[in-house]
Amino acid sequence: MKVVCVGDAYITPEMMESGVRPALKSGDTLEILFFGEKDRRDMRDMVKAIEAGKREEIGMPEGLKEAVRDAEVLIVHLCPVNRDLFPCAPNLKAVMSCRGGLENIDIQAATEAGVIVSNNPAHNANGVAEFTIGLILSETRNISRSNMALRNGEWRKVYPNTATTIRELTDMTVGIIGYGSIGRLVARKLTVFGCRILVADPYRTSLGDDPGTLVPMDTLLAESDIVTLHARSDHAIMTEREFGLMKEHSYLINAARSYLVDPDAFRKAMDSGKLLGAAFDVFETEPTIPEFYLRYDNVTLTNHQAGDTINSFRDAPITAIHNYLDYLSGKPLPFWVNKSKLLQ
Repeated sequence: MKVVCVGDAYITPEMMESGVRPALKSGDTLEILFFGEKDRRDMRDMVKAIEAGKREEIGMPEGLKEAVRDAEVLIVHLCPVNRDLFPCAPNLKAVMSCRGGLENIDIQAATEAGVIVSNNPAHNANGVAEFTIGLILSETRNISRSNMALRNGEWRKVYPNTATTIRELTDMTVGIIGYGSIGRLVARKLTVFGCRILVADPYRTSLGDDPGTLVPMDTLLAESDIVTLHARSDHAIMTEREFGLMKEHSYLINAARSYLVDPDAFRKAMDSGKLLGAAFDVFETEPTIPEFYLRYDNVTLTNHQAGDTINSFRDAPITAIHNYLDYLSGKPLPFWVNKSKLLQ
């Protein structure tokens, strides 16, 4: 079996090598290529273009078509996998993505070629879940604002939430919108704080043994002191209507996708005093931050780093190759994106 991996500035070729090589047998071969810019800062625009559906414009790295001619498995992170690759890869059985997003892969072309596509939405789940807890604590307990004040020579004692009381998590209800890999981990980590946990997810009919209480989204908004977003959607789920339903003096946390929150509706909710605070790790205009966010003292801002851990990048290729090898041994393949169409 031949495996081709394409690393980048995030999941490096060295990570691909150390993650995949130990899982292969003595007769297997491994070829590793590189995609994109070597510096992460220089990769920013390319990543944005890929996530905006412009993979065809970016194109595939030189040498990829030749590398996959006799390959069975292709493991990628951000590398585009376009339609014109598949005629060059007659033996290709699977494209294993190291990330959750699939914007860089032509799934329809892969399906037409009979090639499995599997992604890894859980690769950075723990990192994002940890960061979300950090955002909640930082915003509700004024950690970053206190740090900034001290650095500016001020021993600050009054904050935007001082008048309405600074509360401990044990005294609050946290609503989690979206209960996939990240949402479940956020809920599990929150249990140690003793807070009430509500969950809204249209794809879940039960939470099983996972923590939280499944409720309609409108109920979650009306009863939650903190609302944190972990949903996948192609449109805003927090519009003027949803902000209107939120509990007075509540908090909003978004470490998911920027477009989940309608910016005009968010501004109105902040200006009206409906929200006591918010925290954002994602923005439509990265790396530029829309100016209006900077007006609010009660908004914590971070630069899209929730999932940026060595663990999430290092472990992703390991997961990808083991998922495929387990599939070959008869086990179910997790996150098989085009399974229903291939098995028709």
